[in-house]
Amino acid sequence: MKVAVIGCGTIANRQHIPAYMANPGSKIKYFCDIIPERAREAVEKYGCGIAITDYQVIANDPEVEAVSVCTPNNMHAPISIAMLKAGKNVLCEKPASVSFEKALEMQKAQHESGKVLNIGVVNRFNTAVNMIKEYIEEGKLGEVFHVYVSFRSHRNIPGLGGDFTTKAIAGGGALIDWGVHFLDIVMYCCGDPKPLTVSGETFCKLGVDMKGYVYKSMWAGPPNYDGVYDVDDSVTGIVRTEGPVITLHGAWAQNIFEDAMYIDFMGSKGGIRLR
Repeated sequence: MKVAVIGCGTIANRQHIPAYMANPGSKIKYFCDIIPERAREAVEKYGCGIAITDYQVIANDPEVEAVSVCTPNNMHAPISIAMLKAGKNVLCEKPASVSFEKALEMQKAQHESGKVLNIGVVNRFNTAVNMIKEYIEEGKLGEVFHVYVSFRSHRNIPGLGGDFTTKAIAGGGALIDWGVHFLDIVMYCCGDPKPLTVSGETFCKLGVDMKGYVYKSMWAGPPNYDGVYDVDDSVTGIVRTEGPVITLHGAWAQNIFEDAMYIDFMGSKGGIRLR
């Protein structure tokens, strides 16, 4: 199967491209990026494919059966929709889009095309996550009435001043980046209970002082002090569902002693923590 990778940044090089290269049933035909050097570097690094900057080339090529969309968040919807309309199967990085409305447009395009649209909420394939899901379904925890979610890091803002911290591009900060994964785990394990009410607050406190922000390392590129930081670096919230009440605290950066990444599932018969 011939595939294409659209967006040749960090997540593409860490996950998508190596997976395709390791699969004897797939062959990468195109590396696409609006930064020509990135596409060319991918061709040189992996020894295959054609470097391009226009994703319409992929849409117009009948040989390509599937694509990975690894672009900044604001391009997830338009590219995925274009690929689905062109008859391609799509694996799109999370979040699906920067808005609920755009995500619904993606869903509509998938239904009309009959092709596969998969959003990269990869923890659904995690062994521990599926074990917890089975425990809940089998009643081993009793009634799961409360789930506490913590995805708090001491200093982990990605690419300060770049795409990740620009709301017009990313759609948000820690909540849309990390929160998507953690909330998806909870909803998946608990049988996708219907939300009744949602309330919360986001904060933009530590990263906004870009030159004063102290960190040990930074993923998604070095800081750009002339860039933009207008997204949330921490969040707190509560989701009341027809099943458990979900409380969450999350942060790319927070003045805490150490990172706190876990989910507590609390039931009437027992509880379990996912780290």
